[in-house]
Amino acid sequence: MLCGMMRKKKKTGTPVYINVYDLMPVNSFVYWFGLGFFHSGVQVYGVEYAFGGSDNSRPGILKLEPKHFQGLQIRKSILIGRTEMDEQECREFIKKMAKEYPGNSYNIIFRNCNHFANDASKRLTKKSIPGWINRLARLNFLYSCLLPDGWNETPPRAVVAANNNKK
Repeated sequence: MLCGMMRKKKKTGTPVYINVYDLMPVNSFVYWFGLGFFHSGVQVYGVEYAFGGSDNSRPGILKLEPKHFQGLQIRKSILIGRTEMDEQECREFIKKMAKEYPGNSYNIIFRNCNHFANDASKRLTKKSIPGWINRLARLNFLYSCLLPDGWNETPPRAVVAANNNKK
């Protein structure tokens, strides 16, 4: 009887991961203080979805190969939970979310890739992403004047290009 009670609960559902990338080389130093400039995406059913900005109202949700975002270094892949949606339901769910996230609604402080990842994670798994991933956006809400010129409107891919041009 006791052995039956000690059995592990069988995990159901499909794993959902949050893939976190370094946007800036300085992350190597400030990560240990709970800070950093991060991009994140949600991985489910072998596909990663992320939110990026554009100048138009087309959906800003990107469909990507997991752990390969436009030349960024992956920091960590976090198993955030499991979803009970099947693959088709998940695709339909992402299509619906894409309408809520047009590319021109991107804002590095108020509506960025990490906000999307958190929203998708909560809807898929009922769990939020770890707070450290978007901490600087919350802090920059108070100190947005400290952002480099143009960063308030810049989508992640432009930040990557700007960093590559500095090398």
